[in-house]
Amino acid sequence: MKIIDRTQSYTFSKYFDMKIEVRDLAEEFGYNFSRNELNLPQFQGELNRINDTKERIKEVLPYVSLNSETARREILISPIIFDLIHYTKSEVRIEYSVKVNEQLQSYFDYLIEKEKELLVIEAKKGDLDYGFTQLTAQLIALDQWERMGDQEILIGAITTGNIWQFGRLNRQEKQIQQGLDLYRVPDDLDPLMRILVQALS
Repeated sequence: MKIIDRTQSYTFSKYFDMKIEVRDLAEEFGYNFSRNELNLPQFQGELNRINDTKERIKEVLPYVSLNSETARREILISPIIFDLIHYTKSEVRIEYSVKVNEQLQSYFDYLIEKEKELLVIEAKKGDLDYGFTQLTAQLIALDQWERMGDQEILIGAITTGNIWQFGRLNRQEKQIQQGLDLYRVPDDLDPLMRILVQALS
């Protein structure tokens, strides 16, 4: 059964609102889907801001209500993005608009680029399950985007601010994988940052 009307326009967030199962969306666009432990490679070098960033976040948390997406972005996500720029010297585009076709369009919360490596991060209010459906649409859009080069693996992350989950798209095999591991901020900041840095290395 088709879940997308090809005569209609869809944004990435509309797939979230429609509450589509991620497997159904992937198959609709011709991709296989699975849930796995991704065992994403982690950067092994020195990350000289990890402890300071973790302590700053811990210091602020008792005094800030995180009941809005804006608050979570400012308090939990922004420090990670700032440090990611520091470590990798990557270019970060915030709310970057892209249109592949009428079914794959809208904007990425964060599109991060270093030479040929691309990483997309989607911030959601609190629903990781359907948030991953939206992230899947974004990874598919990246795969089909005319600007994409020969990068074989695309990495994406969905975050509520305090919880992060990764996805991976193998372009040659047309395989999308949802990682089973969840990374919590600030407790898991070290492995989380090492995965993000390595994805851009």
